[in-house]
Amino acid sequence: MFRRRLRLPVAAGASLLIAASAAVSAVTAAVAAPTDDPPVVAVTIDSFNPIAVTPGQPVTIRGQVTNTSDVSLKAPQAIACIDSKRLITRADLAAVPAEDDIPVDEQNSCRRLVDSESTFQELGELAPNAKVNYQFTVPWAEWNLGKRAGAYTVGVVIRATPDQPEDSDRLTVGRVRTLMPVIDPAELPRKVNAAMVVPLRHRPTLLSGNQFANDSLAEAMAPNGALGRLLALGEKQKVTWLVDPAMLDEAARIKQGNYKVVDGNNQTRPGTGQKVVQTWLDAFEASRARNPVVMLPYGDPDVGSLIDAGDPLRSLVGQSRDATEKYNLGGEYPNFDRGLWLENGSASSRNLAAASTGYPGAPNPDDVNLVSSSSWATADRPSLLPTPVYNVTTPEGPVKSVRTVVTDSSLTAGGPDPASADQPLQVRQRFAAETALLAGTGTGTATVVVLPPRDWETKGSATSALVQQGFSLPWITPISIDQVTAAKAQPARPPNTPRSTPGLPSGQLDQIKRLNTATTTFVSLLADREQAPVDLQRALLRVSSYSWREYPDEAQRFLTFEQGSVNSWLGKVHLVNNAVDRGQHREIKVNLSGSKGTFPLSVVNELDWSVRVGVAVKPANRTDLRIAPLRTLVLPAGQKGTFQITASAEQNGLIRANAQVISAEQLPVGKSQELVIQAAQYGSVGWILVGAAIALLFGTSAVRIYRRIRSERRNPTPAGTEADPLHPAPLDPHDLAAAEPTDSVQSGRLDEEPAGVEPSPLGPVQPLRVNPNGGTEVQAGEGDGAPGNGVPGGIEADTSLKEGVGTKDG
Repeated sequence: MFRRRLRLPVAAGASLLIAASAAVSAVTAAVAAPTDDPPVVAVTIDSFNPIAVTPGQPVTIRGQVTNTSDVSLKAPQAIACIDSKRLITRADLAAVPAEDDIPVDEQNSCRRLVDSESTFQELGELAPNAKVNYQFTVPWAEWNLGKRAGAYTVGVVIRATPDQPEDSDRLTVGRVRTLMPVIDPAELPRKVNAAMVVPLRHRPTLLSGNQFANDSLAEAMAPNGALGRLLALGEKQKVTWLVDPAMLDEAARIKQGNYKVVDGNNQTRPGTGQKVVQTWLDAFEASRARNPVVMLPYGDPDVGSLIDAGDPLRSLVGQSRDATEKYNLGGEYPNFDRGLWLENGSASSRNLAAASTGYPGAPNPDDVNLVSSSSWATADRPSLLPTPVYNVTTPEGPVKSVRTVVTDSSLTAGGPDPASADQPLQVRQRFAAETALLAGTGTGTATVVVLPPRDWETKGSATSALVQQGFSLPWITPISIDQVTAAKAQPARPPNTPRSTPGLPSGQLDQIKRLNTATTTFVSLLADREQAPVDLQRALLRVSSYSWREYPDEAQRFLTFEQGSVNSWLGKVHLVNNAVDRGQHREIKVNLSGSKGTFPLSVVNELDWSVRVGVAVKPANRTDLRIAPLRTLVLPAGQKGTFQITASAEQNGLIRANAQVISAEQLPVGKSQELVIQAAQYGSVGWILVGAAIALLFGTSAVRIYRRIRSERRNPTPAGTEADPLHPAPLDPHDLAAAEPTDSVQSGRLDEEPAGVEPSPLGPVQPLRVNPNGGTEVQAGEGDGAPGNGVPGGIEADTSLKEGVGTKDG
């Protein structure tokens, strides 16, 4: 809505309350709690010529107005405006107020020029969502500046009358500003050497092999794509390429042809960008004859996020730099520099030290570590004159300082209005104003390094406008980065600012950790680690890319695909289990029928590489299971091997355990397999009871035989009477009664017998039975269910100790 709000007279409000309370409640609520209304039109400046004005030159301004309100605007006008405050230092430029928190109708820092018809233009009535172009040329005299060189804030305001009876006054409904440098060629005492660093990078798209997530890389390398526009800059101006080698690898894979694009439904289609990518790579190769190359860590990782996350993600930064150190650029110009690109909160001394030393061969004095000046607070920012090369102290690192090139972030700040700061024209005008003031002060040559911020627009148009037009200014001399790094470094304190922008989200970092664990496990599984697929290791670096900040959905899909690929490979090395229940593998059953036994476990390797594996068995419900140490086996591709597991248990019963395939570094491979172990043994107590029972049996028999012999000697058989062994004489009942044993034996108790009393040979004897669960028990009569040693029912009817020691079910 508008700056002036609807006003409701008290009398009318009272009548409405009586007539229609519901409707008035909404209106009075709006009046009681007003909110600031946004501008009702959006204004842009699309053309401002000349870039830098010499006193006496007219200025032509062209742009567009869009009615973003829901009412029509009557008699709109586009009017030139100026803030007559002269800006003579770069600090003055940085101090121009944004005024983005002030309602547009109250902004008065840009005075309207209404003394001449040439300073404004009638636009005609604007309906909601309607657009209209404006253009006018402001004579030099209308600015009322005389010949004072410097920089000025100028712009365009839009005045109109809202098509509502209660708001009949004309309002300022929109405004846009830019910077206008005013120069006197005779008063530019110095030249400005500017090294333009142009990033050539793209979010990862290579999934694996010849499969890509989309064709966006080829689209970006087309002549009208972001990478196509940026590469064209090196044909006419000297620049320095800042390149992600992962992007070059993906482009080379597309150049080979026969690549596939996998959509969100896992449907594939042929890629169509082979010729476009080949043309881009050929042009890039040709440009290297003139423009040097600085290689970023492989995949352009989000250094700040990975280091803040700690190990193991911290180590990915070093792996990325190591991959770049070993990168072969090839071609006719194979040489390149390596370096970092840190800005804002990511450019802490800890990150700078870790990222510049965490790889083999570091630190390298020739590295080009780029850090934006905006990483420092304004008061602590090092002076970029006479050189932007510094040895930044790093107290947290293994080295005390890191050679760093500080880029001038003010040169690409744009503005002064935050909403339009990154528009190509605004960036160009800010660069022109900053360097004009730099050239107008001091003597000698000033050297600056220009690097666009990471969060700039993605189409490349702002960088193109900066290089094509800004670097054509008469006081600018384009140079390459190697001309900057040749200077002697000065000492500087590190940035001490908090992290200014959120990095990769925590959920994504957790997924990267899981992928890192799976990848590390797979590599450790291989018998020859040099055979690990390059795509597997490089994918881990790609998923850590800084570019994913702007594409969270694509990042999630990319991570899911890579995690699934590694898990699929790990699943091809597993235990053999022939026991299947409804399509699912059941637990593996084995038996132990002694204090120690062995059973086999087989592992199959379905990969195309040889692996070195072991097996770890851990009990899940008992602590008395002991497994002898095992050696690892090397399994060739497509083969299987068998481990003889030596186990022991101190007690009987079922033992549930988990068998896990492991790598040579004891890392678990895939899912574990459940084991059910049946342990059945006597134990020491059982053997003692068995020995005692045997001794008692033989002792009792010996006593009975001795007493029989002694009795026969005392009462010899009368001579002449020959005993018939088949028809013995009947025994005297009195003798039997005298020799009958006591009730203690009949009751099952082994009490001491009275001396001289011989047990009856016809008395019932209950034999002892060995309980396999330990101890002995008296054999109960058939069907009596007598317990043995506290174990109900004794041995179960279905207990099996088949195959002796170490049998395996399935």
